[in-house]
Amino acid sequence: MKYFLLLILLPGFLMAQNKVKPKKNSPSEITIAKSDSYVINGLVKGYPDGTVVDLINGYNGTPESSGIVNKGMFSFKGNVTDPGLKIIVFNKNPPYISLFLDNSNIIITGNKDSLEKALITGSVLNDQFIIFNNTINPYLNLFLPEADIDSLSGANASKVLEGFVKKYPSSYVSPLAILRHFQVSNDGEKMDALYNSLDAQIKAAPISQYISQQIVEAKKNPLGVVLPDFTQLDTSGNALSLSSLKGKYVLVDFWASWCGPCRQENPNLVSAFQRYKNKNFTVLGVSLDKAKKPWMDAIKMDNLTWPQVSDLKGWQNAVAQQFQIYSIPQNFLVDPSGKLIAKNLRGAALDQKLASLLK
Repeated sequence: MKYFLLLILLPGFLMAQNKVKPKKNSPSEITIAKSDSYVINGLVKGYPDGTVVDLINGYNGTPESSGIVNKGMFSFKGNVTDPGLKIIVFNKNPPYISLFLDNSNIIITGNKDSLEKALITGSVLNDQFIIFNNTINPYLNLFLPEADIDSLSGANASKVLEGFVKKYPSSYVSPLAILRHFQVSNDGEKMDALYNSLDAQIKAAPISQYISQQIVEAKKNPLGVVLPDFTQLDTSGNALSLSSLKGKYVLVDFWASWCGPCRQENPNLVSAFQRYKNKNFTVLGVSLDKAKKPWMDAIKMDNLTWPQVSDLKGWQNAVAQQFQIYSIPQNFLVDPSGKLIAKNLRGAALDQKLASLLK
């Protein structure tokens, strides 16, 4: 399950209806009515009759229901076991309407030309989602993949997100706040503490289970510690250790010739290496291949000109086992002293991080 996929790629679209003020009674003080089904009735002007409208799972992008617009109106009916983020899409194209759906009777009114101002009523949980959007609105730039998070803005964003979780421990929206908090803070211990502050029913939700997995991952090879040394044979059969590269920023990259996402990411690594190799930076590839020829062929084909090591044992690679690597691509960025300072930097995020370090 690729939870948080849409949130990472499109942080801005969550801000639909964020100008709506919550009711005088705070949603934290209202008991959410129990129901076994939901009804969404929409009136959005500007779309011609027959326009396809889809209800999409906002965590993994899966279509859940579909209908058509008739005289500006559309509707969805169903039930949700676990309330969560949904996206309403017209003609399978942006812009979107985002809402937090529970088993409530929801009314949506808006206009095609200003979907971000659509009014959504009928759900206390969605009112909490609006409050969440208003909370993070000043910090949206921090959630972009290429964001350069300064200490002050990161601390401020972390503070308001932590405050939201503490105020709404029984809200299904709070796991989103925890994930956003971790995005800006990389603080696994705080993520664990916030997760444990949630009510039991919220901790049992699928997205909270994803957070639980992230907590386990964060506790493995935590930031700030010196990454343990390792040694494997390079492509020429010579022993090469991580410690031999001490004094440089080193990106330890776990990959394999058979890994499609790894090969897709390689052009980004090549670009970063070429840009920063003369600024005290290098890459150390650790391959989870089982045979030397495909490993060597991939190195040549992808133009990977940095040091590479492997014991050709696939998933049983000793270094992968040492660092509990169970999926690839993964990478660790260590500073010249060998301290782990970032994990799983890809694409623009890698370039942004290196640019901030190697000016």
